[in-house]
Amino acid sequence: MRSDESSRVPTPPRWSVPIRDLGLTIEGSTLEPVLAEFAHELQAAGITRVRPKFYLSTEWGVPEGSVAVAIPFYLARPDLTLLHAERVGHLEGVGRSDLLRYLRHEMGHVVNYAYRLFESPEWVESFGPMDRPYLEEYRLEPFSRRYVRHLPGWYAQKHPDEDWAETFAVWMTPGLDWHAEYADWPEALAKLQYCDRTMAALADRDPVVTADDTDEDVGDLAVTVDDFYGPTTGPAAERFPPGLDAALRDVFPEPGPQGGDLRSASRLIGELELPLVASIYHWTGHFPERTRPLLRQLAARADALGLSFSGEDASRAAVGLASLVTALAMNHVHRGAYLL
Repeated sequence: MRSDESSRVPTPPRWSVPIRDLGLTIEGSTLEPVLAEFAHELQAAGITRVRPKFYLSTEWGVPEGSVAVAIPFYLARPDLTLLHAERVGHLEGVGRSDLLRYLRHEMGHVVNYAYRLFESPEWVESFGPMDRPYLEEYRLEPFSRRYVRHLPGWYAQKHPDEDWAETFAVWMTPGLDWHAEYADWPEALAKLQYCDRTMAALADRDPVVTADDTDEDVGDLAVTVDDFYGPTTGPAAERFPPGLDAALRDVFPEPGPQGGDLRSASRLIGELELPLVASIYHWTGHFPERTRPLLRQLAARADALGLSFSGEDASRAAVGLASLVTALAMNHVHRGAYLL
């Protein structure tokens, strides 16, 4: 190979082709060895009669009444993972440990549907009825001792089906002593104990549902990557909350005459966007598709106010910003608005 060819920068991929034409597969991707590891986890947990089918789709999920597990297509290729982070600002299941975390959760849905556990009176008593409305936005209680903690956003509180899936995932996690972890959380512990009894009873039973029909399989997605993400993602950004100028000035007070290395407040907000989006969702349940536009509006307002900070105050400014956005997020989660 000529030296000029070996140093040539690869042409960036074009996202104007249908997703189905990208040739995405689990086989040969970084997903494959993790799924092999997960198969060993299932064996170790005594789950041998249910055989889930894994496929690539638009998001995580299990079609109700099936044993097919959908994995987001963007996890099958590093460039798509980076694109998703850029367009959406939040990644679910990146890296071995996080991928296994999501797989355990989805396997909870598989077991629930495969054995139709949700029809059991004891299941309903423990988790609630399956026909309860499935709300995309739900009001949660952080650190409620009635629910286990597994996925970000206190996800067990979303719906009875998710409560079971999260409980199952905690039960299945290798090396986790859930008896000790939830010893002081009696209601969550009771759910784990129910799960433990149920899985022991099902160890030698064949599932009653084995359908593995897929939904939005990557091979059927005619939409292009550009159209899939669109110019914006998630709900339209809400009107910027008025009255936050004083709060922003508290986070980024005017540097003194010896300010030294001055830095842009909006640039710091941009640099912290991804970790703040993920952390705020994890601890408050405020959805990433809301936090991201909020941060961008805060950055725009900081620019309009000409806010900056001294380099030696970077840590203080970062902590202040995180505290401000967390407080706004909690207001929105509990009251439906950032400011009342």
